[in-house]
Amino acid sequence: MQRRHFLSLAAAPLAAASKPKVAFVCGDHEYSGEFTLPLVAAELEKRYGMSCTVLKSVPDQNGETDIPGLDALDSAQLAVFYLRWRRLPASQLAPIERYVKSGRPVMAFRTTSHAFRYPKGDPLESWNGWAAGAFGAPPGWGADGHTHFGHKSTTDVKVAAKHPVTAGVLAEFKVRSWLYRVAPKWPPPDAQVLLTGTAVNPDKPADPNPVAWTWTNRHGGRALFTSLGHPEDFAVEPFQRFVFQAIQWSLNPKKKPAWKGAVSIQVPYRGMVKTG
Repeated sequence: MQRRHFLSLAAAPLAAASKPKVAFVCGDHEYSGEFTLPLVAAELEKRYGMSCTVLKSVPDQNGETDIPGLDALDSAQLAVFYLRWRRLPASQLAPIERYVKSGRPVMAFRTTSHAFRYPKGDPLESWNGWAAGAFGAPPGWGADGHTHFGHKSTTDVKVAAKHPVTAGVLAEFKVRSWLYRVAPKWPPPDAQVLLTGTAVNPDKPADPNPVAWTWTNRHGGRALFTSLGHPEDFAVEPFQRFVFQAIQWSLNPKKKPAWKGAVSIQVPYRGMVKTG
């Protein structure tokens, strides 16, 4: 019997047929997206009436070359990515490419700005800049000055725009994520910045930077990107509200997102975990 390496959270496939389908794609080395996003997915199923599939790198977060089950993207209505420096085979990139080129909505967290890292000269090297076209995010780590301000720093976040995604989100809040530098070249000029961040105790001079924005990508899809996503961020109620509302808005911008209250998401930061 073939082993299935992905988690489908829909308990009743027939009943779930009419529910919005969300696919989460995880594999980020450092920030435990393979633990935080399944908790988000479970709440979406339990309280928001969605059908969710969580796809993970195997054998663990350090598995850079295999995320089984990506064909699930073909039936998804929203794809949410949390990736870092993957080197997937062309056969697994194909469903990602099909999805994004279809113009369906996409959402991504933090290291997805540098989702792929193929060696120079590799036939798939162009994927290293995938985030630029998909999310309006810097095309790879180090590109255009894309960096952060030290693991000992934190970020003060401010709501930057009145938008359905930010409705009811506390105007100012604190997160554990160390700030990513994306300005001045990113996001694109036609993006709408939703949240900005200021580094607290940075290891180098740091200006405020956008930490979340929406954009219409080059394939006509709604794109929402946030450079936040440290596991401890998910325990912060304003960030939780932002995430749940962002998912709902991404699926249907004409419907006011619901907020059904904070949940317990307690995932510790483990850093760069080596296994095996």
